[in-house]
Amino acid sequence: MDLLSIGMVVLYCAISFVVAGVIFGIIAFNIGVSYRKKIAEAEIGSAEEQARKIVNDAYRSAETKKKELLVEAKEEIHKLRNEADKDIKERRSEVSRQERRIQQKEESLDRKLDQIEKKEETIQEKDRQISEKLEEAEIIKKSQIDQLERISGYTASQAKEQLLESLEGELAHEKAIKIANYELQLKDEAEEKAREIISLAITRCAADHVSEATVSVVTLPNDEMKGRIIGREGRNIRTLETLTGVDLIIDDTPEAITLSCFDPVRREIARIALERLIADGRIHPTRIEESVEKAKREVEQKMKAEGERAMMETGVHGIHHELVKLLGRLCYRTSYGQNVLDHSIEVSHLAGIMAAELGVDVMLAKRAGLLHDIGKALSHEIEGSHVQIGVDQCRKYKESAQVIHAIEAHHGDVEIKTTVAALVQAADAISAARPGARRENLENYIKRLERLEELTSSFSGVDSCYAIQAGREVRVIVKPEVIKDDDMVLLAREIVTKIEAELEYPGTIKVHILRESRAVDFAK
Repeated sequence: MDLLSIGMVVLYCAISFVVAGVIFGIIAFNIGVSYRKKIAEAEIGSAEEQARKIVNDAYRSAETKKKELLVEAKEEIHKLRNEADKDIKERRSEVSRQERRIQQKEESLDRKLDQIEKKEETIQEKDRQISEKLEEAEIIKKSQIDQLERISGYTASQAKEQLLESLEGELAHEKAIKIANYELQLKDEAEEKAREIISLAITRCAADHVSEATVSVVTLPNDEMKGRIIGREGRNIRTLETLTGVDLIIDDTPEAITLSCFDPVRREIARIALERLIADGRIHPTRIEESVEKAKREVEQKMKAEGERAMMETGVHGIHHELVKLLGRLCYRTSYGQNVLDHSIEVSHLAGIMAAELGVDVMLAKRAGLLHDIGKALSHEIEGSHVQIGVDQCRKYKESAQVIHAIEAHHGDVEIKTTVAALVQAADAISAARPGARRENLENYIKRLERLEELTSSFSGVDSCYAIQAGREVRVIVKPEVIKDDDMVLLAREIVTKIEAELEYPGTIKVHILRESRAVDFAK
């Protein structure tokens, strides 16, 4: 066989082996598939059997649980039903009790209504009886009044008027007695306390008073100096009078020149300037101008120093510097012969002492007392009363309202509203009442006494009156047939009220009323 044949045979054999292998593989695959299919079917059958078993077990368990739950539900329903029945029974019993109580209350109310109706009937009957009794009483009263009018001879209105008159007299008597007792008691207590405080204040603050006039006298070394002061054709004296506003009186008085001016500050400036000119010896207009200017500065410094001294003496601080200057200016001001600065310092001390005794603010009282006459420092320059000027100045420099009120009320221009104002007024009166502190014009004094007697004699029933004790007491003699003993207290009060309202006077005035009955007969 040739190679081709051998190759073909070999190729054929190879293809046959391949085909056989493929067929064998297919057969083997089919066998494997069949085997797996059988195994899978067997597993599926076993799983289905197991599933049916599980389902059957679940059905049996569910049936058992269902039966158990039904039994429990029935038992719970039975229990709730029993509880509901019990609650309903209890509520029914409670409702029954409430119904019985309501019924009992209704029965009680019915009984009470019956009793009230019976009481109303009884009351109506009693009202009817009372009305009948009242009518009978009115008839009896009327008949008795008629009998009393016939017996007494007075009508009811006349008897009432007579009774009121008698009661009015008795009440007037009792009122006069009570007024007298109250006034006596209050007067004793007030006088004792006031006397104690004022005496203490006076003894602790004693001051000397020196009267000052409106003129000053300058001593000259010799009479020749008068001519030098007058100067050629009077130029020196004219210059001095023009610069100072002071009148120089050069008369026959040996070795003396009189300075006259209503303003003490100007007079002091002129005095200092003239004394310096006399001591220097060079007297001419230019030198006079220099001396006057130096004297003005010196006086201003002295006024400031005096104001500060007053503050130190009284212990009052914090006063505005302009008010301090005005205070110092008061050292050259006199009032009724009394130095106003010394008077203000004394009033400050007195007010402070009395304030301490009464428990009032001592520093406030001292401050008001020191500034109470501050307006007198400008009374020659500003129109108006020194009270109003002082109020304006203190208000301008921001003093407190209490101090301003005390200044305004210290002469009674306004009603006193604070204790400090009353203390300042009292201290001012005490200081002014010292012997020699004031000089009163005789004509004014006589007019005041005449006015006092005139006011007192204007009352009905006054027979005569006399002002005695320098106007400190008025003695009133009344007509005994007009003024009774009980009316004397009331008359004294009326006279005092009228004197206080219409008369200005220092201190107090005692009203002394006398009533006497006299019987006169003649033996023949």
